Amino acid sequence: MLIGIACPVAMILVAGFDVRFVWSVMAGSAAQVIGCALFVAGIGLSGRAVASNPFFSSVIRIQTDRGHAVATGGPYAYLRHPGYAGSILSALGAPLLLGSAWALVPGFVAVLAVVARTAVEDRILQNELPGYRDYARRVRSRLLPGIW
Repeated sequence: MLIGIACPVAMILVAGFDVRFVWSVMAGSAAQVIGCALFVAGIGLSGRAVASNPFFSSVIRIQTDRGHAVATGGPYAYLRHPGYAGSILSALGAPLLLGSAWALVPGFVAVLAVVARTAVEDRILQNELPGYRDYARRVRSRLLPGIW
């Protein structure tokens, strides 16, 4: 709820009030172009993750009823959680695209929530999904290649 609904709605509302009442001044069209690039890249990465993983779900659960297996194709060859990485890019790009520095506040809340959820999900997958530990040894990065 926090990542998928509350933060995006808060971002839009804060950005609207910010632009209407001029609470902050953004760098103009350059920031909006960067924001658009981040937002589109994030949506693209998340979309590719969904397309590459038949077990992609908004809830953390092992889908034993469907023969849940580790996804290793597409962006999963480089990142263990590319859907979350894409949502981080979008959460950081949207405030810039909307022209609101204050909208970065709910954007950063969304990023923190995604990082926390990634850690929890990764722990569950390592403990409960057969083959995931071996995959985690091969693909070291959760969200940022070479960093974390």
